[in-house]
Amino acid sequence: MTTTPTTMPELFGSLVFTEETMQQRLSPASYKAWKKCITDGTSLDISIANEIAQAMKQWAVEHGATHFTHWFQPMTGVTAEKHDSFISPIGGGKIVMEFSGKELVRGEPDASSFPSGGLRATFEARGYTAWDPTAFAFIKDSSLCIPTIFCSYSGEALDKKTPLLRSMNEVSRQAIRILRLFGDTEAKRVVAQVGPEQEYFLIDKKGYVQREDLRFCGRTLFGAKPPKGQELEDHYFGAIRPRVASFMADLDEELWKVGVLSKTKHNEVAPCQHEMAPIYSDANTACDHNQLAMELMKKVADRHDLVCLLHEKPFAGVNGSGKHDNWSLGTDTGKNLLKPGSTPSQNAQFLLFLAAFIKGVDEYQDFLRATVAFAGNDHRLGAQEAPPAVLSVFLGDELNAVVESIINGTAYTDAGKRTLEVGVDVLPSIPQDNTDRNRTSPMAFTGNKFEFRMLGSSQSISGPNIALNTMMADELEQFADQLEKAKDFTSEMQTLIRKTFSEHRRIIFNGNGYDDAWIKEAEKRGLSNLTSTADALPSYTDKKNVALFTKHGIYTKSEIEARAEIHIENYTTTISIEANTMLDMIQHQILPAVSGYATDLCERADAKAAAGAACKYESSTAKKISDLTDKLLDAAEKLEQDLGKVPADSRKAMEFTHKTILSDMAAARKFADELETLTAKDYWPFPVYSDLLFYI
Repeated sequence: MTTTPTTMPELFGSLVFTEETMQQRLSPASYKAWKKCITDGTSLDISIANEIAQAMKQWAVEHGATHFTHWFQPMTGVTAEKHDSFISPIGGGKIVMEFSGKELVRGEPDASSFPSGGLRATFEARGYTAWDPTAFAFIKDSSLCIPTIFCSYSGEALDKKTPLLRSMNEVSRQAIRILRLFGDTEAKRVVAQVGPEQEYFLIDKKGYVQREDLRFCGRTLFGAKPPKGQELEDHYFGAIRPRVASFMADLDEELWKVGVLSKTKHNEVAPCQHEMAPIYSDANTACDHNQLAMELMKKVADRHDLVCLLHEKPFAGVNGSGKHDNWSLGTDTGKNLLKPGSTPSQNAQFLLFLAAFIKGVDEYQDFLRATVAFAGNDHRLGAQEAPPAVLSVFLGDELNAVVESIINGTAYTDAGKRTLEVGVDVLPSIPQDNTDRNRTSPMAFTGNKFEFRMLGSSQSISGPNIALNTMMADELEQFADQLEKAKDFTSEMQTLIRKTFSEHRRIIFNGNGYDDAWIKEAEKRGLSNLTSTADALPSYTDKKNVALFTKHGIYTKSEIEARAEIHIENYTTTISIEANTMLDMIQHQILPAVSGYATDLCERADAKAAAGAACKYESSTAKKISDLTDKLLDAAEKLEQDLGKVPADSRKAMEFTHKTILSDMAAARKFADELETLTAKDYWPFPVYSDLLFYI
């Protein structure tokens, strides 16, 4: 057995089958073969897979593992796993612990019950998981977890990892072409790098279990605004309360054990809201680790008699939770391609990559919006706590001045008051932190990366990063196709940069994204404003978007259509669950409770009247409650009737759900929340906001 880690370096990654561990436990030939598989994409011989499997099993058993599982990411947005023990009978009632290369490389989980968007029929059950050798195995709950892709019997991608890996390979291939034009012959690979910030709420478990809406939907469907919310701004970055600090310390340790680079923790804006931010890693690892982080947040919270809520808007009236996706490109030689340089050549390269990104966001703004479109995120986008639904790019004053100078062909004056004619050959140094941050921007440049701020806290980050990678790959391919044929590279590059900035300057906006004037201005510029999931998801399968992903081999036409169908059905299903939960709470909890309270008030009023005492409170409150009770009943009946009218067609169902069911739910909630303010707390059937948000 291994020794217990006693220092932070020993603890970090102690439950991960790391490269160092592989080098120690594999023969030099097998380790070299695995490295070649990673760097060159070559396949592994079964004999090598057997040796890796044996070493992996031995290491896992030493760490207390008894089972192994292929850990994959189906299109549910969460992970999946099927566990098998290492035991194998040898006769005489005895067993040995075995794990073969075949078991490591491939598994066969049932594929019929996962979302497939029509790619698989229920009777077609066979699916395959295949080892992702670029992601390290780890131990969780006494099982060796092997990150894998997940595909159907006929080869369609049924998961989020497969297209992500495809997109990473494609953006690398196209970026390398650009680097070669600048004389970089050392870089062999460009890596999409991601750092996802994770916001979440922590509430006491006792209150959670008493709220059917929180248990079934992850958010409160009812709740009047408490006397105090976030108005004093005292929670943001405030001192972390002992109970929460204990949770965070425990969470950090669990994350560090499995190699998650948990770096930052702090209180967020809303009461009971917090954030964890990791250090950057490659996009594949970042996606795996973010899924692990969300899972471990819930598990660790449970150990502390808390519940971690990852819904985008658990409580109306206070900020919801997002997941800021910090994205960049870096070479395998350690260069960040979105970092302004100190020489004219470096800055020319930076500006070319910047131009490609801006062009991509402008051309595929609708698809980027669709990648963050789902029921939970509709509650926060554009709600004065998150970016608006309009895509725009924030560059900051200094970099924007450079871009405008290039567009206009005018002189540029830097912060040091040096005036230079802006030609690529004499471009001045561009400082990294050249501007204040813009929290209202959906896509903000922050010195050496772009921060995609529209993601919802509960979603997998794979989809948005697949879109960013593929979009960038397409633009870089177009640039490379043109510049590789250039007779005068510098001149044509300069023309290309100026042309690109000029044609796509409409997407650049450095102002207040919350200002209504920006929405009007965005409309004038011709930018899309897809305010809801129902507005955004149809663009998923627009001709140009399908062409983008099929052209680069990220999705087949059927794969992207399937994903659109899954997102559409998920939206309708989510709202239907919420609506039915709302009905159940109204009928079985709220109406009986408020009716009982009104009856008690009437009885008290009668008793007081008989004694000659004033009974204005009892009489007037009972009347208000009775009136609102009837209105709530009517609203509930309308909601129930409309739920029976949801069309069978998925797109029509989404539209109907958005326009009718959500409107019905809002009306019912309005009456219920008013009743909450009139009803004595002892009568109200479940904990109210003040109990949930200010308990720990």
